[in-house]
Amino acid sequence: MKLVSYKTEDREHLGVYIKGHIYNLNSCDKLIPDSMNEFLWGGPELMEHALRVNEDLLSGKLTGKEELFYELIAPVPHPSSCRDGYAFRQHVAAARRNRKVDMIPEFDQYPIFYFTNHNAIQGPGEIECMPDHFEKLDFELEVAVVLNKIGRNIKAEDADSYIAGYMIMNDMSARTLQMEEMLLNLGPAKGKDFSTVIGPWLVTPDELEPYKVEAKPGHTGNTYNLQMKCAVNGIEVSSGNMADMDWTFAEIIERCAYGCDVLPGDVIGSGTVGTGCFLELNGTGLLNDANYQPQWLQPNDLVEMEITGLGVLGNIIKKSEIEFSILKLKK
Repeated sequence: MKLVSYKTEDREHLGVYIKGHIYNLNSCDKLIPDSMNEFLWGGPELMEHALRVNEDLLSGKLTGKEELFYELIAPVPHPSSCRDGYAFRQHVAAARRNRKVDMIPEFDQYPIFYFTNHNAIQGPGEIECMPDHFEKLDFELEVAVVLNKIGRNIKAEDADSYIAGYMIMNDMSARTLQMEEMLLNLGPAKGKDFSTVIGPWLVTPDELEPYKVEAKPGHTGNTYNLQMKCAVNGIEVSSGNMADMDWTFAEIIERCAYGCDVLPGDVIGSGTVGTGCFLELNGTGLLNDANYQPQWLQPNDLVEMEITGLGVLGNIIKKSEIEFSILKLKK
């Protein structure tokens, strides 16, 4: 099942995406709230209601309210929180190699994550960026999950049951801001807090069963053979696979929930897949060729991310008319 959030006349709704059409779930089953947040707080019980509606719409048993005029927004438009992991060894190793430092052994000992700005979540469409963001503006190709159960001290072997579904994530990054602030060993903050993009819909785990594969040796939890790609202005720049995750979402959730509650509506990203950002690609290019021309996102660029089973997430990068710069405020 593909769940969506959308707007009609500035009001948000919850729907299901079927064969190119969106149907309002609340109009099909009044027990299902008309917002994603309320739906996620309803946990597995409401998910079962939605799955039955989806099946009835597919079979023709039910004729739902099809939306004709709508604006697709982030499937989880108001997360309870947003964490981003660091699960792909290939990306971490390449980034460190490009900086001419050894692979950090702690990567293989425990999964890590950082909190990003859950109020800066966006979906398909335009992304407005400030002038400082265009100082080495980058995409990051990731998978994300959202939870629909409350939990604390969850073990990895139980953690997949907390996942309501999977989405594409683009963890937008302003690299100059990010690298400057992280010299102080704190962050990332301003380099990340302006936009995190998820979408186009939330895909429930049952749809990904045909793609399930074994986790890497020594790891616990579900993972899937999902091809991941990113194109900028129609040119493919990144290619990877979700099956290359070293740390699983189950293991990341285990760490997230240690000594604190995780909540319905919490969004958790995988971290960047190998080759999944210009920072890594530029570093590798310069390492192999001193004349390599680095690339960064520019105003009016079209960024399209595609992941098997999860759809295509498209965004156009726009430059704000505001000229204010915090980089110029340095003492």
